[in-house]
Amino acid sequence: MTLRGEVRRTARALIGRAALRRWALLILGGAMMTPFCFVTNIALGFVLEPTAPATSLLRSLVFQIVAYLAALPLVAATAATLPSVRQLESAIVRTLLPVGPWGERPDDGTASRGRTAAWAVLHLGLGAPVSGATLAVPPAVVVLLTVRPFLDSPPGWLGAVPAWLGPAAGLLLAVLLPTAARAAGLVLERSAPALLGPSAAEKLAEAERHSARLAERNRLARELHDSVGHALGVVTLQAAAAGRILDRDPEYARRALAAIEEAARSAADELDHVLGLLREESPGRTPQPDLRDIHRLADTARATGSPVALTVGDLDTTPAVVSREAYRIVQEALTNALRHAAGSPVDVTVEAAAGELRLRISNPLPAARRPTRRGGRGTRGIAERAQLVGGHAEFGPVDGHWQVTARLPITLARPFTEPPTAPEGTRER
Repeated sequence: MTLRGEVRRTARALIGRAALRRWALLILGGAMMTPFCFVTNIALGFVLEPTAPATSLLRSLVFQIVAYLAALPLVAATAATLPSVRQLESAIVRTLLPVGPWGERPDDGTASRGRTAAWAVLHLGLGAPVSGATLAVPPAVVVLLTVRPFLDSPPGWLGAVPAWLGPAAGLLLAVLLPTAARAAGLVLERSAPALLGPSAAEKLAEAERHSARLAERNRLARELHDSVGHALGVVTLQAAAAGRILDRDPEYARRALAAIEEAARSAADELDHVLGLLREESPGRTPQPDLRDIHRLADTARATGSPVALTVGDLDTTPAVVSREAYRIVQEALTNALRHAAGSPVDVTVEAAAGELRLRISNPLPAARRPTRRGGRGTRGIAERAQLVGGHAEFGPVDGHWQVTARLPITLARPFTEPPTAPEGTRER
């Protein structure tokens, strides 16, 4: 790097935009420190009144340093006591420093109050000397560079600087001030996330809330996809069939239109239920379908022209939540069969055995469309529904048929497992 480039990089580091933002944060901290130092100055003045007042420069400096150190515990106590201090400091830091986002609602726990007090001491403690130097150093630099070499008996602190050393001392101060401000600003920037940001426990709690929100969104997406999607698929097939045979078989067309009306009414009820969940209201009055409605589901599929062979065992011991999820699994599998193999026979078996509910839905694969891995959300939703009750689902081609199988524990005691993946070379439907 050339000398000019090095000078530019150094200047940018000392007085660039980021450095000036940190410097502004320090000056603001110094301004906030002023009332605390004012209080301790008055208190120390009463305490030290019996002794001689500070007349020399050194004694005055020592007095100010003592007042400054005495103000820091007062700063810590105020920050730990007032919750608004954390909110104010968080807003200031988010405005001036590129430290990234954190929780908008600060915790009121002891740990957060302690971290707030530590930040306030650091911010105001570093800000006071830097802001003081920002006020004092620039005029001192001007005096040292221009006036000091020509004064034989300079007043005050100028007498401590030899005349021949004035310009060099001025240049040194001009460099030391932004250097000190940059160092103090970097300390604040690196400390802010740890002291003002969320703790490890708060981060974990926020991650859990985010995970719960995602799970709820996925659940609502499954409800819409499975219920409304099934109804729309049935409506599409029925409308197409009615249009083809309207002139030849009006009676069949009337039945198809009736089926369309029923499917649309069912979709409206399902949509009302999901909208109630989205609005955080009580769900719609229509009860959610379960395996007791599986015969009606099969009849709806048969009305589209696909023969459905339904075998249902004894389901009296099946819990309600398992029954509802099993119904949705069968519904989605039937929807996929109607969409991808319209008119083909579908075999549906639902039985309870060995403490679990077993589902199997199978239909011939259409010869013109071979399964591939590229696909949509259908089988993914089936797998997620099985997981919700601690079960397992599999899908893929078996002996020229597309087969969906699921095993759901009736006792709901199985652990949560990862979603299954489609076998190599299959298409999710």
